[in-house]
Amino acid sequence: MVYFDNNATTPIDPQVAERMDAFMRDQFGNPSSLYPIGRQAKDSLTEAREHVAQALGAGKGDIYFTGSGTEADNQAILGVLDALPDKPEIVVSAIEHPAILETAAYCERKGIQVTYVPVDRLGSIDLGVLRDAVTPRTALVSIMHANNEIGTIQPIPLVAEIAHEKGALVHTDAVQSFGKIDVDVNVLGVDLLTVSSHKIYGPKGVGALYVRKGTPLQPFVHGGHQERGLRAGTENTIGIVGFGEAARILPERMKRDKPRLTALAARLRAGLEARVPKIRLNGHPENRVPTTLSYGILGLEAEAILLGLATKGICISTGSACSEDSDEVSHVLKAIGLRPEFARSTIRMSLGRFNTDADVDTALDVIPGMIEKLRRISAWEPEEMPS
Repeated sequence: MVYFDNNATTPIDPQVAERMDAFMRDQFGNPSSLYPIGRQAKDSLTEAREHVAQALGAGKGDIYFTGSGTEADNQAILGVLDALPDKPEIVVSAIEHPAILETAAYCERKGIQVTYVPVDRLGSIDLGVLRDAVTPRTALVSIMHANNEIGTIQPIPLVAEIAHEKGALVHTDAVQSFGKIDVDVNVLGVDLLTVSSHKIYGPKGVGALYVRKGTPLQPFVHGGHQERGLRAGTENTIGIVGFGEAARILPERMKRDKPRLTALAARLRAGLEARVPKIRLNGHPENRVPTTLSYGILGLEAEAILLGLATKGICISTGSACSEDSDEVSHVLKAIGLRPEFARSTIRMSLGRFNTDADVDTALDVIPGMIEKLRRISAWEPEEMPS
């Protein structure tokens, strides 16, 4: 199998699996209990919190564990709005993950004003519109660091500068950048930041929210005193331990993985563009997460390509895995102005830690021929590339 869908989820790293296995066999205490086995579990949570914090350039007291990246995004938006009732406005981009956009839609139904900042054809936000959109009544600006579908990276330090000048807080969803490019909360200048375990070779069902000290934030999940009163519910201790281990090994792995995977993705990109006629790369050509490749394949439906490649053991996506069961064109592809025939034909390949040169060789051997075959079956006639 050639797995090119690492933006959807990553395999668990063997070191993470070993750490979780040892913990699961030896410990079962509730971290809120005061007796020794409870304290041991609490210590493990503290250790994991330290590892996630260090990977983000933060302090351990700034990290709050959640059940997912989606929950962390909800916590950031709804928690800030609850804490700042005199500021009933938020600003988001048009290409955010559904975890942000659906929360924004919920806020609109509750009477909150939401401004959606557009992007250009490369997926970069319009900073001029952003500057005009932020007012003294804006509680929060939430702009994702890197897009999950097309890979474009946003200028978050500039976003933070604009928002802070007008007294607004800044959140970024860094789920798709963490582990792929450098993510440092101090360099980014944000007040809140979301990450997720299963995007960095950890287990599913665990996320984290970075909260800069002094940031006003109310609980989103109510109940007990866990996570210092911000997120109630007995912690998913085994999952958090796995997340912590994934974060612990991340800096060293990135030193090895980043240059190798950048080169692999570049070879895959060059090979596809040389061998497949009438394709178009979506997103910014340079200012992008290099391991995310989104292509419109003129003349075909993306689902046909996905299913054809699956028969050859190659796993890709037709876009965001969060919307694979929807027939609608991706909101991201709409936002960058992609014509419907390209939007419906878009496939996404995302490389990860365990991909090899052999995987790229296989892809370049199979994909061009598969696309040619499908075009032949569909009686596709070559035409001029639309602008």
